[in-house]
Amino acid sequence: MQELGRGALSKMSARLESPVQYAFRLGEAEVPVNPLLGKTIRLEFLGEINCCHCGRKTKKSFSQGYCYPCFTKLAQCDSCIMSPEKCHYDEGTCREPEWGERFCMTDHVVYLANSSGVKVGITRASQVPTRWIDQGARQALPIMRVATRQQSGFVEDVLRSQVTDRTNWRALLKGEAEALDLVAIREQLFDQCAEGLMALQQRFGLQAIQPVSDIEPIEIAYPVQAYPAKIASLDLDKTPVVEGTLQGIKGQYLILDTGVINIRKYTAYQLAVSA
Repeated sequence: MQELGRGALSKMSARLESPVQYAFRLGEAEVPVNPLLGKTIRLEFLGEINCCHCGRKTKKSFSQGYCYPCFTKLAQCDSCIMSPEKCHYDEGTCREPEWGERFCMTDHVVYLANSSGVKVGITRASQVPTRWIDQGARQALPIMRVATRQQSGFVEDVLRSQVTDRTNWRALLKGEAEALDLVAIREQLFDQCAEGLMALQQRFGLQAIQPVSDIEPIEIAYPVQAYPAKIASLDLDKTPVVEGTLQGIKGQYLILDTGVINIRKYTAYQLAVSA
């Protein structure tokens, strides 16, 4: 086998083409993944994890790549990142107000995605379409533009009374999701949630929470040659060397003939990649 690169792992970069073009990110280097389809690849955990923020050596990764001190002090690791409606910036208790202004006080998109069935989600406008690719969505449709992250969390909270905000990762890796009429689902959601959405517009202003109705769904194709009949997860913490024939890439998962592995889970791990 030939070593293609080594370094601190980050989530794979992804470029929207047909199919999506992926690359491993190892430190400052990028290694294209699509050309490795059908080949035997080897991922070796080199036994060291360095915090993706401060570089400190850590025995365990928290919140996908952080050491414990950074996990407890950084705003990007606070609970409101996972639950934006819990934002406490206005209370003056944000861990990093300047970071919050850059990250949270910016336009966000509320969207519908079809990964393992329809789901609702939110992302910064600047993260479209990366967020959808990372989730392995076959289809995606922006349905609202919202002024802040917290407000997008309130909108998502209203909508998830009718539709889930979660992806079934096992279903995602078993095959292509059945195509859905996301436009029709959007209209149905707007009707079902009209009262709650109107209340938010009255609270924050019409300009802060705007429906989006002039965009067509985006179709996303992934480089997958074969889906596994049975899902078996590969774990670098338990088995530091993972090897197998690469059969597909979807979301942040590699599909090998020996099992599947979530690359994003191992952010900040020192890794060597061979093929």
